Amino acid sequence: MLFDVTRSELVDIFGEDRLATLPATAFPPAAADTEGARLLQTVGVPTGTLRLHVPDEDSGRLPLVRDVVDVEDFEGASEDAGEWPVIGWLLNAHLALDPGSGKVHAFDADEETVRQLHTDVSSLVQVTLRFQRLLEEFIFDNGGDDGDFERLEREVERIRQETSRIDPLPWQDDETVWSVVGEEVAAGQRFKGNSPGGRSLYG
Repeated sequence: MLFDVTRSELVDIFGEDRLATLPATAFPPAAADTEGARLLQTVGVPTGTLRLHVPDEDSGRLPLVRDVVDVEDFEGASEDAGEWPVIGWLLNAHLALDPGSGKVHAFDADEETVRQLHTDVSSLVQVTLRFQRLLEEFIFDNGGDDGDFERLEREVERIRQETSRIDPLPWQDDETVWSVVGEEVAAGQRFKGNSPGGRSLYG
């Protein structure tokens, strides 16, 4: 794993009821015992910015990429991409786990593009953790004036820089889904009303 992420660390920050996991039975056999799948089973991710897919009620399985998009329309998609499990949803992209490489790919159905988004699942958990914590802990000291937003923008940039040193994929350019999320956070668009930041912004 690129990042050392543990269940206890996430519980300390968010509490048990704010973490989502996936059962081993949700993954196809080829993926169930991979490092990434085990991380999603045992550690999970904080809910909010990233949404994990809910396994099908009848089969108990996650959808495969071929179930949610026409893979042939995605230039550059791997030949076996259709068999990858779709683990989550971020902005307008389906997130799929490549069991072979361990990488997380983002399939944008609107743009019909596929991109490598994370080198492994630990990177996905780490970036999600850091953004979600910022959204829940950031305090606008002056009710959302320019100085507050400059400070918020610096925090977003710090997340980008510190995670990019280990995994550059989430921030490889300004068009990745995480780059867009970062811009939205810096603009104050993702704060929930019951968070300290949300109460400052929305009253």
